[in-house]
Amino acid sequence: MKKYIGEIGLFSIAIIWGSGFIGTKLALDGGLSAIQTLTLRFFIGSIILGIVFYKQIKENISKESLIAGAVLGLCSFIGFSTQTLGLVYTTVAKNAFITAVNVVIVPFIGFILYKRKLDKIGVISSLIALLGIGVLSLESDFSVNFGDFLTFICAFGFAFHIFFTGEFTAKYNSYVLTVTQFVVAFFLSLILQIVTKQTHIQSTTLGIMGALYLGIFSTAVAFLLQTICQSKVEQTRSALILSTESLFGTILSVIIFHEILTMRMVLGCMIIFASIIISETKLSFLKKKDLINSQTE
Repeated sequence: MKKYIGEIGLFSIAIIWGSGFIGTKLALDGGLSAIQTLTLRFFIGSIILGIVFYKQIKENISKESLIAGAVLGLCSFIGFSTQTLGLVYTTVAKNAFITAVNVVIVPFIGFILYKRKLDKIGVISSLIALLGIGVLSLESDFSVNFGDFLTFICAFGFAFHIFFTGEFTAKYNSYVLTVTQFVVAFFLSLILQIVTKQTHIQSTTLGIMGALYLGIFSTAVAFLLQTICQSKVEQTRSALILSTESLFGTILSVIIFHEILTMRMVLGCMIIFASIIISETKLSFLKKKDLINSQTE
């Protein structure tokens, strides 16, 4: 069990993030704007972790770790801002599955930035993912829902976040990275909130509860776990496990909000999920099966 503690932690994060789609929906329905929701969640996360791990941060902080944390903060802001705005125009289920495409994007980042080998299966899985997005998002006139488009941008933000988290956790302190990224994301959200003149908050209790859930669980707890667990699990496996948040998000959206899944949505989600499995397993389970069959013959 101890051997797989990193994987268990990542699955826990996927469940929390899956429920985070629900928290965001509650915050938006409760009167908070998308930008206000972001600002609150990052503020709460920064305060909680900053207080709890103040000593560890003080002992391990460095210029390099602050820069790394700032990069993660920018990626988080891009991912969450486009995802939250996307939820205003699309459903929780579609938002969840399009976000999951970040898993397929991660290997391409390594190829572009560090010239890491990109295999054929990775390219094929990306094409399958695009097909799934098309089935899930394209309207009858081949136009794309604005919310789905924003969510696709969000997938790139999270892909860069997963990639750089894997790179930085091997070099810098997890607590410093996590808190720094929240502080940076908070200030970016606050600036955007001020620029768009959304400083006045009018929210119901439901909206505040949604923001608190996002700040405490989906932000503080989940991101700290991610930063720690990704130092124990390789990037590709981490991305695959975290991608299951889309499944949990969809299941919860159907149970709580009674969202109706059309056959086209189900087909699109299945195609995207298949692309993720193909991308991260490289169909290794089929190779093992062939090996076992050849040995038994």
